[in-house]
Amino acid sequence: MTEKEYGKMIQNMAPKSPIGKDCLKAFLIGGLICCLGQVCMNGYSALGLDEKATGAATCITLITLSALLTGLSLYDNIAKHAGAGTLVPITGFANAIAAPAVEFKTEGFILGTAAKMFTIAGPVIVYGVSASVVYGLIYWITTLF
Repeated sequence: MTEKEYGKMIQNMAPKSPIGKDCLKAFLIGGLICCLGQVCMNGYSALGLDEKATGAATCITLITLSALLTGLSLYDNIAKHAGAGTLVPITGFANAIAAPAVEFKTEGFILGTAAKMFTIAGPVIVYGVSASVVYGLIYWITTLF
């Protein structure tokens, strides 16, 4: 069997994805996560926090909720239905850090949780920091002239 024939066979056997339905669910659940963030911001603002503190408190709340739901194995259930809708940056990143930590907790705190916590998110952090340094240098050099 050639590689092309194998590819065709896999394509014929694979279940068809309902793209429209999946996109709608991702949009709705991602929108609900964003609405939750807005509710948090409005609530913290009503408590008298300034704009900067409101943003920080909202981020902390969303990260804590995401990590808690990941630890309780509920975030994965939500992600099964929402797909990319759960990748709203702050909650998806918190899940990417918490999930490996929970998965490897049986190996102990140091060699399990602490060592595996950044296996998924680590490359993202390294790339983000590296890219920001490169972009910062480019910006600095262009402002010299």
